[in-house]
Amino acid sequence: MKAYSTDLRERVLAACDAGDATREQVAARFSVSVTWIRKLVRQRRETGSIAPKPRGGGRAGAFDAEADRRLREAVRADDDATLRELAEAAGVACCQSAVHRALKRLGITRKKSRGGRPSRTAPS
Repeated sequence: MKAYSTDLRERVLAACDAGDATREQVAARFSVSVTWIRKLVRQRRETGSIAPKPRGGGRAGAFDAEADRRLREAVRADDDATLRELAEAAGVACCQSAVHRALKRLGITRKKSRGGRPSRTAPS
């Protein structure tokens, strides 16, 4: 979710500071929640800033540039390898979905080619 703009934050705080309306009325006027106004007022009081807080980082990806290179080589060496086998070949301890996302990011498709003749019972 995107953070509210600094302009909106300033207008909400100005309306609260004016004191001619309750926080519930200010929240309804600006289409924000009363809880958000409380947090904004507390943030201004504690830090002196009304700027949005930075977003959390999240977990680092399992595949770095070197692991990507090893994954490409593993697919080149054995295009029928499973995702688990590709993770082992790349030297990365991760789940199969992480390998799938890495392959997708690298533009490597996993579509298997049909080996052998087509079945005679297949519709033509």
